[in-house]
Amino acid sequence: MIPNTLHPASVLGRLVALRWFSILAQGLTIFFAAGWLNIALPLLPMLAAVLFLTLVNIITWWQVGKARPVDDGELFAQLCLDVLVLAWLLFFAGGAENPFISLLLLPLTIGAVVLPVRYIWAMAVMAFAAYTLLVFFNQPLPPPQGRLSALDAALSKTCGMNRATVHQEGGFALHVVGMWLNFAISALIVSVFLARNAGALRQREREIHTFRERALRQERILALGLLAAGAAHKLGTPLSTMAVVLREMELGEGNREERADNLRLLLSQVERCKGILAEIAGAASTAPAAALHADAWLAHLVDEWHVLRPKVRLPSIHPDTSAMAPSVRPDRSLDQALQSLLDNAADASPESVELRLAWDTQSLTVDILDRGQGIDERVAGLLGHTPVSSKSPTDDTTGGLGIGFFLTNATIERFGGEVEVFDREGGGTCTRVILPLAQLNPEPT
Repeated sequence: MIPNTLHPASVLGRLVALRWFSILAQGLTIFFAAGWLNIALPLLPMLAAVLFLTLVNIITWWQVGKARPVDDGELFAQLCLDVLVLAWLLFFAGGAENPFISLLLLPLTIGAVVLPVRYIWAMAVMAFAAYTLLVFFNQPLPPPQGRLSALDAALSKTCGMNRATVHQEGGFALHVVGMWLNFAISALIVSVFLARNAGALRQREREIHTFRERALRQERILALGLLAAGAAHKLGTPLSTMAVVLREMELGEGNREERADNLRLLLSQVERCKGILAEIAGAASTAPAAALHADAWLAHLVDEWHVLRPKVRLPSIHPDTSAMAPSVRPDRSLDQALQSLLDNAADASPESVELRLAWDTQSLTVDILDRGQGIDERVAGLLGHTPVSSKSPTDDTTGGLGIGFFLTNATIERFGGEVEVFDREGGGTCTRVILPLAQLNPEPT
């Protein structure tokens, strides 16, 4: 499983670390302004806000350590708390005239990276409302006096500001330096937070890429497994035929000509077994199959099937439309799945099996129809979910294994398709295979 480093719980852990830095900066700024610069600040409400934020961060840090679930709503509430505490401190320190007013953007920036859109807009409205209220409602800072005035003059001289401007705008140098310090703090916090999140995103992309490659390999292995299982199922027919012929030859039945026919039959069945095994080896190749029109593909598939079932009569394929058939690049396992369905139909009614083809812009539909006894309701409910069969266990052809349809359904589902089995009008069964064209003709890679 890929760890989600951008999950709210992970982000909240990083937010707790950033908040410790924020609490430290707020405390030092208050003590520096009130203690060394002797600025008359209402210390009680300001320190109470800092202590409250410290207590919240301690509780949050303790909860994060318990690895409990965290959702987007809790992360949104934590960022809103940072906005409210900062707005409270700025209210007692000049409001919108304070150079640190733009720090209200930091929680919004963090939220924009990790929160859903609805929370981002809510935070934007809150930050904008806080800024607007601080323009009209605040406790102004006193003009520079004593050490503050001397520091302002020294900063003005260092920065090369016009003396007349400095005289008219007392504390302007302090404001400029405060803006510079605010920018440095904001840049540091944004860079650290966004860099960590960007690194987490890159790491997650690498993990997803690795996971995708592993999934593709596993899918290929699954396809080979299905093909091998289907091949084992198909080998039952020629092996059963060979067993019967060999038994007859062992008993010495038939004349020389019949024995020669039997030998030729045995050789053809051996070649068919070798061909089935070669299909498995060929399926391991990653080379894309050649593109064929759907009707030509099915015709070739039926020709192969007739080698095993030469006595079954199957009418020519007649598409339900005169339009040109779409191009497909079928997988060998899909050929095997459809041939297995043809086997089922031929077992049900060897004298009457039909194959119909239709398509539209989205999918290809193959109907396999027989005139057998139909499908039992109990069996119909289990088809595709578990190996089940309505055939007799003494059937020499299949042995009643009941895995043919199960494997076929698994293969077709792997291609995004589905199999439907229902009674045919006039008696018999219709097995309908619906395959999405997008999966049948993927772009070669």
